[in-house]
Amino acid sequence: MSKAGVILIVEDNSVLAETVGTFLETNGYEIDFAADGLEGYRLATESRYDAIVLDGNLPRMDGLEVVRRLRQEARRSTPVIMISARDTLEDKISGLELGVDDYLTKPFAAQELAARLRAVIRRDRKELAGEILKVGDLTLDPHALQASRSGKRLELSPVSMKLLQILMRESPRVVSRREIEREIWGDGLPDSDTLRSHIYNLRK
Repeated sequence: MSKAGVILIVEDNSVLAETVGTFLETNGYEIDFAADGLEGYRLATESRYDAIVLDGNLPRMDGLEVVRRLRQEARRSTPVIMISARDTLEDKISGLELGVDDYLTKPFAAQELAARLRAVIRRDRKELAGEILKVGDLTLDPHALQASRSGKRLELSPVSMKLLQILMRESPRVVSRREIEREIWGDGLPDSDTLRSHIYNLRK
């Protein structure tokens, strides 16, 4: 396996896919390609990748639906960087709440994509190397995206899963709202009501 990582590029623009793929290969990555969302979802669930570069607007299944099914149905935690021409805060928050790990707005520099890939892969490998989290009667497996309380499985949204992971990982340390927001949403911070809503749902 490539030391840098194995990347799945899901992009229907063949010129863009080839350009990005060639650049990443010169930086030590192995590349797989899919030209539509359905094929991308199939590959993402049948093979193991270090990260997925996913276009938001795809034929047969759009990027957000790929992420939703990947997280909720296939229970795969593979890091996803979504590339999209849509750059509104609402679009980004929608993607992040479904389980997108990072966003790049078209047009973008291949060097920036490579840097973001290194960051999400490094973070994911660190999480995979860690143990299953346990606090009291709560248990969380970050890789399998599964949480349970007293042996009963909890149905959580991707953001609630990340929120619970942060709180359990840092327990018993108190984690500030700013720390949580930055880890979940990066610099594209939502309004305070968004986090408050997720905390309320998690408490329920």
